[in-house]
Amino acid sequence: MQIVTPKQMGRIEERSEKIGVSKRQLMENAGGKLAELIDGYCRNEAKLSPEECSVVFLAGTGNNGGDCFAAADILLYKGYRLTIIHIGGLPKTPLAQEMMSRLPRERITFIEGFRSGNVEAAIEAAELDYMTIQPRKPDISDDKHEHNPLDDILNAEKKRMGLIKGAVVGAQVLVDGVFGTGFHGSLDKDIIGIFGIGTAAYRVAVDVPSGGNSASGTVSAGIFKADETLTFGFIKSGMSQFPLKKYCGKITIADIGIPDEALKILEGDRKYFRIERNFLAAYPPKRERDSHKGNFGTVLVIAGSSSMRGAAAFAALGALRSGVGLVRVASVEKCIDTVSVLAPEATFIELDSDDYGFMLYDSSCEPIAEAVKKATAVVIGCGMGVTPDTIELTKFVTQNAPCPVIIDADGINCIAKDIDILMKKRTDVIITPHTGEMARLLNCDTQMISENRLLAAEKYAEQYGITVVLKGGGTVVADNCYTAANHTGNAGMSVGGSGDVLAGIIGSAVAQGCGIFDGACAGVYMHGLAGDIAAQKLSMEAMLPRDIIGNLPDAFGILKEKKKNMTV
Repeated sequence: MQIVTPKQMGRIEERSEKIGVSKRQLMENAGGKLAELIDGYCRNEAKLSPEECSVVFLAGTGNNGGDCFAAADILLYKGYRLTIIHIGGLPKTPLAQEMMSRLPRERITFIEGFRSGNVEAAIEAAELDYMTIQPRKPDISDDKHEHNPLDDILNAEKKRMGLIKGAVVGAQVLVDGVFGTGFHGSLDKDIIGIFGIGTAAYRVAVDVPSGGNSASGTVSAGIFKADETLTFGFIKSGMSQFPLKKYCGKITIADIGIPDEALKILEGDRKYFRIERNFLAAYPPKRERDSHKGNFGTVLVIAGSSSMRGAAAFAALGALRSGVGLVRVASVEKCIDTVSVLAPEATFIELDSDDYGFMLYDSSCEPIAEAVKKATAVVIGCGMGVTPDTIELTKFVTQNAPCPVIIDADGINCIAKDIDILMKKRTDVIITPHTGEMARLLNCDTQMISENRLLAAEKYAEQYGITVVLKGGGTVVADNCYTAANHTGNAGMSVGGSGDVLAGIIGSAVAQGCGIFDGACAGVYMHGLAGDIAAQKLSMEAMLPRDIIGNLPDAFGILKEKKKNMTV
């Protein structure tokens, strides 16, 4: 499924107008889809007639407010009771002004959701906080007949806020049309106060919840928390990332009539996708009756140490459960002793270790050089440790492997210690960092990565000509040209070892001929899908990385069944 950045969406709309579909028509179509969603919820979910439903629009000053006015124009004539609360002021864009001018003011309740300058000054003078306005108590010496203008202003403001609160509390549907996809920064306390009014209403966000950055996925304090977000044309890139994603609720995409021709404006741009089942059309490869293990590739797993044996086992088992023909594990003796019990289907290459149980470089070069020649994908780094020898080993593999190399965990930390590993690579490379590892690669703090996940993955991929799999909620896969965001997976996978499983699954997909970018996407999707099945069976709290491996068969079953039924 294609997704777009907010800037790309703006260019698409501009192009649509030039080829005959005006912005007015797009807004009217958006209003129609919004009205359709609200009408469908009230009739089918709430089981209420229009006359029983109060719909409250929180309308901003821009075109998101215009979408609300266009929807209100339709709902009014269906019999709904409508209230429009102007947030931040009256509409400022010509289109929003036009849409509001169509509304019969005598049949809709309009409330000012913003304060006048006089009120601002009065509140400041009285040192009062928004939403806690009380009239000034008269001094005992005041003449009871003396008129106090400050009290009049504060009482009027209290009445206005009472109207807003009453409307929101009494609504069956509350619609957020305050800010659109161009929002960035912070919400002011007035808007936060209105968004925070307690209500049992079904909360619908127009295009993106107000307070969310639809480019990066970051959010402002007090963001509107939606039960459903109706987004127009395409999901916006930031909506694929947390924390914004969790405030969107259910995401519904509305077709507002953007012509296909308009999408040509994006030719030459980076392409964005959400990984869906139909994205995995070539995975897993078809198995003919006369197939043999040589048809499905060989993954060489260079991983583990005396103190981190499970990492190698998880990577090997992830690859084996994902359909690869052969898995070879290269590690130190103590690690092999453990992995051979957990994954007897694998074969093994024993490497010398130092006094601490980590692989040595000099004596490992020859057996590793022979092994990479026979592999169709290499996974390196899981539980390997970061030592001068493992750094040299990682460099040796990326410079000598004739097949793609997937670098995970300590392999990524080895890169952070010696960036020449990527500068001098001679093969396709996939790295699979979590936020902390990505921060080490970029020499920045984790917050910077968390707030710029898409950008961080894209720029690093472009700089070094690699594929980056930035793990986390909404895992990002990026190479030079494409960015994909995953939507499978859950918080129960936040356990040490889950990433090792992922590295093995990606290695398996690539080894079977899935391609570099597509293989990374397939691995991420299947890893998350198996995790979702495990969470459903065991709960997020009780599931373990081994359960992700154990539920890969069910994940493949779902994938094949959906393909059979030709559904996404």
